[in-house]
Amino acid sequence: MDVDYGEEEEQGAKPVGRKVKGRGGEDDGRYGGKSGQFESLPDDDGTGPARSIEGWVVIVSGVHEEAQEDDVFESFSEFGEIKNLHLNLDRRTGFVKGYAFIEYEAKAEAETAIKGMDGQALLDQKLSVSWAFGKPKAGRRRK
Repeated sequence: MDVDYGEEEEQGAKPVGRKVKGRGGEDDGRYGGKSGQFESLPDDDGTGPARSIEGWVVIVSGVHEEAQEDDVFESFSEFGEIKNLHLNLDRRTGFVKGYAFIEYEAKAEAETAIKGMDGQALLDQKLSVSWAFGKPKAGRRRK
């Protein structure tokens, strides 16, 4: 067997190593010009709650396992119009997992709900209410 370990690589040969497949694997000019510029949401001060696509989402934890969607809806609808309410159930038991997501159209309505219901009781269980999404800290944003 004839093996020569001292040979140089041939001119014009592709470098040997990890080959990257899929999007971004090679520079094909796909994102050149205007197509490489993406829209972003306007930045306020960079802190505080973040708006979801359709509204402002609050998370309610400490929800009683036997609570119904109507119980949560009635308690939180006095602070504004609820656009969306998710009360997740445990598949095995059928009981509420203990948290809910509530979406309001306006930020003021969501803030009022947080201030009004945080620490209050629903079916003899104390609720904890806060913003579901927050803006990332400065310098930690993906590019």
